[in-house]
Amino acid sequence: MIALLDYGSGNLRSVHKSLLKVGAKVRLVQRPDEIADARALVLPGVGAFDDCIQALRQQELLEAARAFIRTGKPFLGICVGYQALFEKSEEFNSCAAGLGVFGGKVVRFSARHGLKIPQIGWNQLEIVRPDCPLYRGIPNGSYVYFVHSYYPQPVDSSIVATRTDYGDTFASSVWRDNVFATQFHPEKSQKIGLQLLQNFADLAGR
Repeated sequence: MIALLDYGSGNLRSVHKSLLKVGAKVRLVQRPDEIADARALVLPGVGAFDDCIQALRQQELLEAARAFIRTGKPFLGICVGYQALFEKSEEFNSCAAGLGVFGGKVVRFSARHGLKIPQIGWNQLEIVRPDCPLYRGIPNGSYVYFVHSYYPQPVDSSIVATRTDYGDTFASSVWRDNVFATQFHPEKSQKIGLQLLQNFADLAGR
């Protein structure tokens, strides 16, 4: 069973439906005690970094997520759920501390390139860690769907699984041990996104 954290994120239902579509057993969870028997955990996200962190803290899910990661079971963060894994964010002069699973901060795209911010739409993945289990069966250069103005800058470049160029070249996904995270939305990325979620479900034993 995959536990899907329900803290009021706007894309929760889309992630839920997509996981079910690839054959995963999914439970929406709102309390720490509902996570204990899960074989994998997903932290979705849409919106602001601080809002995500504060909502998780209010539901006592922030430390529960850290504890789950320490078990070694598969964990997937999506969009703001990816950003939350880092130490801090520059968004709206954020003062909330992230989960701190990875070193680094979340920064805004540079306006100097004249590109529309936020990035909304399809963009390519450069797979730099072809050994990452999430990308099994996914071709290099595949297009996925993004909606974001901010992105993490990992201190440790070895965790970067894919890169994407949008004026700035950024880490569009990361992987270390049991922790996977994507800046893009697999639940909105059609066939490629479903393949990624299926790969994650396979890691969890569905």
